[in-house]
Amino acid sequence: MTAGAFPRRYGGKLGTLLESSRALISQMQVSKTSLLSILLEGPPATGKTAVAASLALTSDFPFVKLLSPTSLVGMPESAKAAAITRVFDDAHKSPLSLVVLDELERLLEYVRIGPRFSNLVLQTLLTCVKKVPRTSKLVIIATSSSAAVLESLELLDAFNVTLSVPTLGKGEAQEVLRQLGVGNRADLQPLLDQVTTGIPIKKLMLVVEMSIQPDKNIHPGRFGAVLAETGLLAL
Repeated sequence: MTAGAFPRRYGGKLGTLLESSRALISQMQVSKTSLLSILLEGPPATGKTAVAASLALTSDFPFVKLLSPTSLVGMPESAKAAAITRVFDDAHKSPLSLVVLDELERLLEYVRIGPRFSNLVLQTLLTCVKKVPRTSKLVIIATSSSAAVLESLELLDAFNVTLSVPTLGKGEAQEVLRQLGVGNRADLQPLLDQVTTGIPIKKLMLVVEMSIQPDKNIHPGRFGAVLAETGLLAL
């Protein structure tokens, strides 16, 4: 098990978000709408990239492309803008396409101090996200950890739909533990009850990975210590 290998079902809120997103994409295919742009925003480690990937993989679209900061690393901003434009040009040539824009702030090289960002990449994204296909259909799914930043850059309004990816509640965290096969989940409940904030699913996965034993049980002391180390619990 790795921190990126999510359970089959995320829990109530995330499950509902996936279902509603898939419904939007399915409806777009049979409607007259040719462009659907969805922004998944929420705190870090809530699984936005995993949700976007799940939507892309289950879409069965003939053209699916991921644009992430990692895929563009080392490029000057002119080359990044050209790569983004090329992906969207290719998407418009396919009858049904889906493009994922992962971690918009990093794609824009956004830095809070200043603030600084690549205006060339911003203008390219604004143009590409807003451009309506003439003879095809395009779904754009973007992820962001700060809707406020996108709003200040006038990028937030470029998306048709904005969906918030939530953290897990305590009941949903227990469901994740159950799906991961943790045998002594009840022993961990008192520690989960001490968590006063929502629990990002990727952090919970990391805590489990770092504290689970070969017999699939978790030592409560170790579980609490790792919760504290990840900033979820004050001991």
